[in-house]
Amino acid sequence: MGIKKYRPLTPTLRYKTGLTFTELTKKEPERSLVSGKKSKAGRGAGGRISVRRRGGGHKQKLRLVDFRRDKFGIPGKVQAIEYDPNRSAFLALIAYKDGEKRYILAAEGIHVGSVVVSGPDAPYEIGNAMPLDKIPLGVFIHNIELNLGRGGQMVRSAGGSATLMAKEGDYVTIRLPSGEMRLVHKKCYATVGEVANKDHMNVVLGKAGRSRWLGKRPKVRGTAMNPVDHPHGGGEGKKKCGRHPVTPWGQPTKGYKTRKKRNTTSRFIVKRRK
Repeated sequence: MGIKKYRPLTPTLRYKTGLTFTELTKKEPERSLVSGKKSKAGRGAGGRISVRRRGGGHKQKLRLVDFRRDKFGIPGKVQAIEYDPNRSAFLALIAYKDGEKRYILAAEGIHVGSVVVSGPDAPYEIGNAMPLDKIPLGVFIHNIELNLGRGGQMVRSAGGSATLMAKEGDYVTIRLPSGEMRLVHKKCYATVGEVANKDHMNVVLGKAGRSRWLGKRPKVRGTAMNPVDHPHGGGEGKKKCGRHPVTPWGQPTKGYKTRKKRNTTSRFIVKRRK
C-alpha cells in the first residue's frame, strides 16, 4: 500500500495525502454480510450527547465481521480484500468449503487465493487463528480474545500487532502496541500476523472538509469560551487557562488517571503502558 500526494492546486492540497488502495480487489461489499447503520451523532439511548464532536459525515453500511473465528477445521479461501468505512483496517472476504462466506480482518501478507483456517490444529501461518498456547514465542499476533469464546477485542486497528512474550501456567504474557504487558488465558484465540494497511497512520487529511466526511465536527478551545461555558473561559485578552486543564465539567485531564483503583482486571496487567 502506497501513499499518494496531490498537486498543490489549492493551499489545502499542498499537504493532503491519501492511500492508493492498490491492495483492494473489490469495490462493492458482499450483500449478505452488510446491514444498515443509523447515524447516532454521538448520542446515547436517551438521546443526549455522550460523545462530543460527532455528527454528519458520509452514509456508511455496517459490515458483519467475524471476530470469533469459530469455523474450526474448515479451510477458507480469500476471495477479495475490501475497504471498510467503519474501521482503519481492511477486510478479507473468506469463502469456506461448506459454502458460507464471512468477513475477517485482513492480515498483512494475505492476498486473493490465500487459504486460512482456525482451530487448535491450524498450521502456524499468517491469517490463521489458534489458541495462544499453540503460537510460538516472539510472534506478532492480532485480534486477541480477552475472554474465551467472546471474540477478538484487542489489537484490531490498521498496522497493529502484539507480541507473545512468555508462557507460564494457564496464562501467557502479551506485549500490546501501547507497551502494556498483560496476562491472557492460554486457551483464548488470536490471529497470527499484523493487521493490514500499515500506511493508515501516515495519511494527512489536509483540510477541514475531509474531517467532516468522517463524521468529525469542529473542536473549540475552552480558553476561547465564556466562563459560563467552560472553567477555562473568560479573562481579558488571550491567556492560558490559569489552572490545571479540566473538562467542561471540572474533571482533571492530561495525566489524570480515571481507571478504578479496585478494578478486578488489574491483576492481569503485569506492566502499565506508562
